[in-house]
Amino acid sequence: MRQYMIDEISFLEHDNLDSFLKRTLQPGGLEGVFFLPVPPDLLGPAQLGHEKCGPFYCVVVLEQTSIRFELLIRSASNMHCSCIAQATSAQRQFILDFADRMLTEEMIQA
Repeated sequence: MRQYMIDEISFLEHDNLDSFLKRTLQPGGLEGVFFLPVPPDLLGPAQLGHEKCGPFYCVVVLEQTSIRFELLIRSASNMHCSCIAQATSAQRQFILDFADRMLTEEMIQA
C-alpha cells in the first residue's frame, strides 16, 4: 500500500500527535487509528457518482515511533466498491498539507 510515513517520533512527540489527532479527526475503531475526511470538492473520478458510499476518508495510523498516512481513499459505508482508489494528485496534496500543518502546529522535529 502507498503511504506517507514519518518515523523516529519521540515519546513526547507521540503524545502531542495523539492529542492533536483526537482533537481534529474522527477516531477509528482501533487505538491509534483516525479518519481524515476528504473534502467533497476533492473527490476523484473513482468517487464521483458514488455519493451514497461516502463520506470518503484517508486512514491515519499513529504508532509508538511513527505516524502513517495511507494514500488510499476509502468509503465509510462500502468496503468493496470501485470508488475505493489510490489518492489523486489533489487528494495526495491535501493529505501532505494536513501532515505538514500538524507537524508545524505541534512542533514535531522528527
